[in-house]
Amino acid sequence: MTISSKQKKRIPEILSRLDAEYGTDLICYLDYMEPYQLLISTILSAQCTDKRVNEVTKDLYVKYPALQSFADADLSELEQDIRSTGFYHNKAKNIISCAQTLIREYGGEVPSDIDELTSLAGVGRKTANVIRGNIYNIPSIVVDTHVKRISGKLGLTGSQDPVVIEQDLMKILPEDHWILWNLHIITLGRTICKAQNPNCEVCFLRDLCPSAK
Repeated sequence: MTISSKQKKRIPEILSRLDAEYGTDLICYLDYMEPYQLLISTILSAQCTDKRVNEVTKDLYVKYPALQSFADADLSELEQDIRSTGFYHNKAKNIISCAQTLIREYGGEVPSDIDELTSLAGVGRKTANVIRGNIYNIPSIVVDTHVKRISGKLGLTGSQDPVVIEQDLMKILPEDHWILWNLHIITLGRTICKAQNPNCEVCFLRDLCPSAK
């Protein structure tokens, strides 16, 4: 998507207000100690809240204390361990496969390359970019439901395709705000710009948003 020069002029002010409101610390909402744990937590977070994932992994990472534990896990038992995160059949299968591949092909290390990451079972660009941003500090834009919806509302993309949205945002946002964009927009989407009932009246971006009521 090509945006006009007028639209581009809004971006520094949007970023400035987001920084002022939410700060510039890089925060990960998923609890983890090891890189592979963040990878597993992100797989579990598909169609599930971070809060629920953290509740599950608090015990999960005690029961399975190493990557090898997941590689050797019994499928039906792991399914029950993660059942409350939803889609547990596929998630359990992908977690075991992913752990086995990491051990077999990467010596137990989580790779940083986007193509290598997305070749792992259950890992798409969203999950790969979470890893790249949080583990390797590689500037990445994670397109989750909040980023997809609110970036569109702000007129920064006209696509519904997460890959295209990622590319659109990378073209117009400064690299030092790629990771922050995801963190800020998630917070905005959870607190003010909610999908079902956006509270435009109190939004600090209202005068910059073409979708404001």
